[in-house]
Amino acid sequence: MLTLGTMRKFRIRPVWADSLGAKSFCTLVETPDVSILIDPGVAIMHRSFPASRDLKARWRDEGRKAVISAAEKAQVVVITHYHYDHFTDFDERIYRGKLIVAKSPNEYINDSQRRRAIHFYSNLFAMDGVSLEDLLEDPAEKEYPDPLEALPKASSRDYGDYWERKRELLEKGRMWFRNRVIKWNGYRRVPEYRGRSFQLVFAENRQLTFGGTKLRLSGPLFHGIEFSRVGWVVSLVIEYSGLKLLYTSDLNGPIIEDYAEWIIREKPSILLLDGPATYTLGYMLNLINLKRAIENISRIIVEAHPELIVLDHHLPREPRFKERLSDIYSLAAREHVKVLTVAECMGIKPAVLRKMSTDST
Repeated sequence: MLTLGTMRKFRIRPVWADSLGAKSFCTLVETPDVSILIDPGVAIMHRSFPASRDLKARWRDEGRKAVISAAEKAQVVVITHYHYDHFTDFDERIYRGKLIVAKSPNEYINDSQRRRAIHFYSNLFAMDGVSLEDLLEDPAEKEYPDPLEALPKASSRDYGDYWERKRELLEKGRMWFRNRVIKWNGYRRVPEYRGRSFQLVFAENRQLTFGGTKLRLSGPLFHGIEFSRVGWVVSLVIEYSGLKLLYTSDLNGPIIEDYAEWIIREKPSILLLDGPATYTLGYMLNLINLKRAIENISRIIVEAHPELIVLDHHLPREPRFKERLSDIYSLAAREHVKVLTVAECMGIKPAVLRKMSTDST
């Protein structure tokens, strides 16, 4: 458990994360006012992860048990997007009796996450004896601005010889985005809800206050690069007694410069930062975007200067992750900023760096 200000009782408990051997960034945050469980999901590691299938399955199962145990202590559950390492579909022990603050399934979402969301909400409403189909609202026509308008720093970045290719990719992204808008305007819409078993509100740009604790959620942010086909996420800030936690969800670095600017402006005391997915280097992550992520993390270390960066999700999925981000670790040491994985916060070696056997713990 990470405790900020013992007398002020701001407790941050990592529940599970990639460095423990299964995909997750689940975190429990407790203040005297409220307990908030962030992203209650766990998924098995990819095929190339250096462990046996049995061991990876064991870590996934241990992670799920940890999530269910943490949910017993939570009053609020936050779902930043609909990937299975960020939410569970379905276990009512996680959601019954909770205020659920979830990314909207109605917009800024791709096809696969929309399907997962509809399946999840069908199960969630059934917990209250209600049919989702009966609650779905008629489509609502809405105009959506070009997302790049909100990313002036990313849009003005100098890509050198890569610029023509970048321009081409951005234009393809805009075409994809316009087609998404047509779909969003045609969706029957999942409503917010207050019932016997749970309350549901959508997260985008939401601000909630629980006594002296504030929970602020971002608008929709790209899952990685501009116009990422993987979709959008929300990130969040929790403040209590002058202390601040920022949780990035899946910004992949962040790769996008404007998201780094937001983190710097917030100046969190603790930053739960998902790193670049270096295990995909060469086919999903290119060297230019890895460089962007390293530059952005470096700026965050120097300009936001948090007490601790928990740098985990996506990153410790391959054994060379520290080597690939060696400049980050060196800079953090010079700046006296702690940068640790969840496993290292717990005093153990990240799973991907251990000598594997079926008896590993």
